[in-house]
Amino acid sequence: MTTFVQQLVNGISLGSIYALIALGYTMVYGVIKLINFAHGDVFMVGAFVAYFAYTGLHLGFIGSLIVSMAACALLGVLIERFAYRPLRQSTRIAALITAIGVSLFLENAGIIAVGAQARGYPDMLPGSPFQVGGVTISTKQVEIILLAVLLMVLLQFIVHRTKIGKAMRAVAFDQDAARMMGIDVDRTISYTFAIGSALAAAAGVVYGAYYSAVDPLMGIMPGLKAFIAAVVGGIGIIPGAMVGGLVLGLIETAVQSFGFSLWRDAAAFALLILILLVKPEGLFGRHAREKV
Repeated sequence: MTTFVQQLVNGISLGSIYALIALGYTMVYGVIKLINFAHGDVFMVGAFVAYFAYTGLHLGFIGSLIVSMAACALLGVLIERFAYRPLRQSTRIAALITAIGVSLFLENAGIIAVGAQARGYPDMLPGSPFQVGGVTISTKQVEIILLAVLLMVLLQFIVHRTKIGKAMRAVAFDQDAARMMGIDVDRTISYTFAIGSALAAAAGVVYGAYYSAVDPLMGIMPGLKAFIAAVVGGIGIIPGAMVGGLVLGLIETAVQSFGFSLWRDAAAFALLILILLVKPEGLFGRHAREKV
């Protein structure tokens, strides 16, 4: 039982990181139906911005986190403005190919800017582990879980209780009707990208602090897994992204705890295939019929 609880804590902390990235995926898809495959690389940029803010400017964890989220929010707005907005009336495949192109651009720009080698990440979340009933819990795990829950609650508040959140929901439902009601659709979509990219930055910071290393290609696999988490929970649904991230983190940790560490990535993609076969709309999604 102690081992089970220990792995449960490990899985929840890992799943919280996936959930933070998945929240950004699901926000963008929910508003403009775009799968932003560059999102994982925004996650990487956020980790490096916090790294330099912490080591160069000595801002501390909270200061570095805020700077990273602000920088990535701006980056998300720029990506939307110059890469996606000109293609908004184009086919979905054109936007998808552009997203892959932006992803490759950010990865290679990162290699040019900081080098291809991995860097040791500073210990932004110091603290001694403590034991509860024989289960060892690190302060990093507790802080990561609390940060993920706090940001999800804040995101829910923004979407359901603020003016910009209402505008996002209106644009997601019908862009033309929202425009006729006086909503600035372009600005609303920019806000969506800014919030989603800020969440990716937060995930990048805690990922670097948790694993103590970052590199320019670090966003590839976590980005794909966060996409899986968003699909599992129901892409476009905020609580679904959180639950999907936690489910994926628990499954990966379970596979690893049984001695199949090399199969943890395979387990994630197997979960994607399974959910697409059994319930393609996701755990929290609803099956929508389309008239032909």
